[in-house]
Amino acid sequence: MDELGDASIDLVVTSPPYPMIAMWDGLFAGLHGEIGSALEQEDGRRAFALMHGELDWVWRELYRVLKPGGFACINIGDAVRTLGGRFQLFANHARIQEKMFALGFDLLPLILWRKQTNAPNKFMGSGMLPAGAYVTLEHEYILIFRKGAKPVFRKEEEKLRRLQSALFWEERNTWYSDLWDFKGVRQETGGEELRKRSAAFPFMLPFRLINMYSQLGDTVLDPFLGTGTTTLAALACGRNSAAYELDASFAPLLRGKMLNDPLSLNRYNYERLNDHLTFVHKRSREKKPLKYHNEFYSFPVMTKQETRLKLVFLEKVEEVGENHYRATHLHGTRGQVPCPTW
Repeated sequence: MDELGDASIDLVVTSPPYPMIAMWDGLFAGLHGEIGSALEQEDGRRAFALMHGELDWVWRELYRVLKPGGFACINIGDAVRTLGGRFQLFANHARIQEKMFALGFDLLPLILWRKQTNAPNKFMGSGMLPAGAYVTLEHEYILIFRKGAKPVFRKEEEKLRRLQSALFWEERNTWYSDLWDFKGVRQETGGEELRKRSAAFPFMLPFRLINMYSQLGDTVLDPFLGTGTTTLAALACGRNSAAYELDASFAPLLRGKMLNDPLSLNRYNYERLNDHLTFVHKRSREKKPLKYHNEFYSFPVMTKQETRLKLVFLEKVEEVGENHYRATHLHGTRGQVPCPTW
């Protein structure tokens, strides 16, 4: 990440390869030869430590490139594995928290992302006998860190924040909960080989985090880009994006998504508007009218902070160089962007 200057990034949203998950063994072994040896010897603890050592340099770089007050959101799952005849859990989330704390990050309350499955064979162990089965692992973590004290906004910056980046009251209540309950999605990767090397998170995960922890025009970094979900979410949110990916075969996939139908990303903000209208109608039926009105959309809102809220919409995306793109956005102008009827 040498191209990125010190304190140049506002937010990090990423999901690294998960240490001790078998699909990533080859990647980690290619980065450090001793990892392959440790796995062959079924020395899980040594392999776990060496794999995290390969991730640690990324976390150090994140501390360098993040602005003071900037946030890092890391999606990670723990691993379960049988090595040397012993089944055990490898706590990836705890190891990353320990390292980020040592680097100087403030640890903030995390989010549990529940990825439940209804598969009949999800239970591990020997069935119905006491101490013969293991608890199923059906969640991942979204770890949240801040570099230093929370940012302080000047008066003019605070005005723009209310206009450009506010959330709806009901979104705040759901998004800032410590439990997110939505399933992972099957990724369209354009081929079986890419799918085998992809473990992308669903679009709503980075979309929420980017809206929660950055402002319009901020720069979002993903050092483990994969299929490009974070970059696409940043586009939908009106943020700049910087990203890195070792596997160049993912680049044509992301290029196609950005150039072939970028306006499809606008549906996520249309859904935000329609979800809010559903909330308004529910309150109306319950005879609990909302006190304030949004100045632009002319619909009711719960708080004064929402009265100047406008959402951003993509107009076009242009390719301006190899792996470089420029997006043009419209900021809530109803005359130019077809909005739902309310």
